[in-house]
Amino acid sequence: MRRAALLLLAIIGGTAMVGSAASAQPKTAIVLGTATPGGGFPLYGGAVAETINETEPSLAIQPRNTKGSTENVPLLEAGDLDIALVQGEVAYEVLSGIGRPPASLKIIAAMYSTPGMFVVRADSPYRTIADLRGKPVAFGASGSGLVILARYVLDGIGLDQDKDFLAVYLDRAGDGPAMVIDGRVAALWGGGTGWPGFAAVARDPAGARFIAPDADEAARIRTKHSFLKALTVPAGSYAGQETAIASVGSWSFILARPTLADDVAYRLARALHRGEAALAKRLAQARETKAANTVAAAPRLELIHPGVLRYLHEVGLVR
Repeated sequence: MRRAALLLLAIIGGTAMVGSAASAQPKTAIVLGTATPGGGFPLYGGAVAETINETEPSLAIQPRNTKGSTENVPLLEAGDLDIALVQGEVAYEVLSGIGRPPASLKIIAAMYSTPGMFVVRADSPYRTIADLRGKPVAFGASGSGLVILARYVLDGIGLDQDKDFLAVYLDRAGDGPAMVIDGRVAALWGGGTGWPGFAAVARDPAGARFIAPDADEAARIRTKHSFLKALTVPAGSYAGQETAIASVGSWSFILARPTLADDVAYRLARALHRGEAALAKRLAQARETKAANTVAAAPRLELIHPGVLRYLHEVGLVR
């Protein structure tokens, strides 16, 4: 009897040790590059990190502030970041090899769509893009991909952000709203649903008005820059915004460094897919972060990381 009891204790003890050893397995640390504080990327990156960390025990996502999309790309290429948030126009240029050789970066996930537009105080006289010509306009942080989106949008209607406006470039994305509210700039450029800069201006007692390309301007922009898409900001996305806003823009992506292992990319894709509902609850913009949107938004399937493609195949989203 005693021998049986001792044997049982040994078995229980051994099982506990096995369980303890399993839980003590080191996690794969993943450094995620975002952008400057106060913008949409750090908020999104924080929500992604929390979701993946609670969904996939084998991964530990560590967000890191950077100067934004234009810095994230070289940091990924150098291996200083494992994954990073990259705005649509920057991703388009580096993956297509515009102004540089094509980057060997790969898509982990489509983040969300970014319809570009301006915000002004509701009591301002500005109602069209033409009204803003010659006025001080904050186009965002200098390293932000939103600045590049502005360049494409304005170029499509024959304007130059540095020549036709008194362009202001910010050290921190979060500095822009106060400049609109106190009148230092006439408008702030930004994009997307739930973008912090727009939300801050809209919450101010003075209220906000949004200015996007009109139908004719949008058609001209998309004719010249066909990679841009017709996108809509739903009504109610910001305080006081009673109607939907039609604009143009693109999808932003989570990109990976060239040497990110297939297995790690697979686990990232699985965690994001399984955590879609939790991610959407954390951040309104992240409602578009879905595996199906990654397939739809990628310019070409071969630009998606092989590990991600393996997971997308398993869940029936690609053949």
